[in-house]
Amino acid sequence: MAKQSIIGRITQLAKANINALLDQAEDPQKMLDQMVRDYTASIGEAESAVAQTIGNLRMLEEDHREDVAAADDWGRKALAASRKADELRGSGNATDADKFDALARVALGRQLQSENEAKGAEPMIASQTAVVDQLKDGLGKMREKLNQLSSKRDELIARSKTVEAQSQVNDAIKSVDILDPTSEISRFEDKIRREEAKVRGQQELAASSLDAQFESLEDLGELTEVEARLAALKSGPAQKAIE
Repeated sequence: MAKQSIIGRITQLAKANINALLDQAEDPQKMLDQMVRDYTASIGEAESAVAQTIGNLRMLEEDHREDVAAADDWGRKALAASRKADELRGSGNATDADKFDALARVALGRQLQSENEAKGAEPMIASQTAVVDQLKDGLGKMREKLNQLSSKRDELIARSKTVEAQSQVNDAIKSVDILDPTSEISRFEDKIRREEAKVRGQQELAASSLDAQFESLEDLGELTEVEARLAALKSGPAQKAIE
């Protein structure tokens, strides 16, 4: 039951659809973080269980090899005892020959026992080998899934930071928009324009005053000329005739 539970858990995690889970999540980043933690913990537990299963399989395989080796060894001993019995019987020593035949029978019995134990372990070894292969495959898929989760999390975090940076840049651009009448730059520009207009007004006013002064000088010149001509008239020929 424990092994079946491990297999089921590994299979379920390995088949998880990351994108579908993210679509259902309110906070995908937090969900990915939690999934990475869960997968890491599950992989650790599964690795421990799989390692134990592999260890048990290796013990069965070792016992099987020992049984096979023991069967071969008892077979050689049985053969040696049987040949010795034949040799003794051929030389007329039936009593000792019977003893070696008895030893051969004991060795053959031990050989049969070892062979039966080896054969009996083979189905269990085959079953355990299939389980181990399945567990290894599941673990490999879980590790791949964990890599996908980690990559997806890193991608999501990077995209989140990019969006945040873009938002900050957009906010900064809005704060210095020179076309925005509410911006500080716009108000400062209006102030400068008013100052420039004031200076132009002062210049125009000064120019008007200077023109008026020159006009007064021209009027004064005209009056002087009139007086000169009047004086000339008074001192002209008519005046001399009177004299």
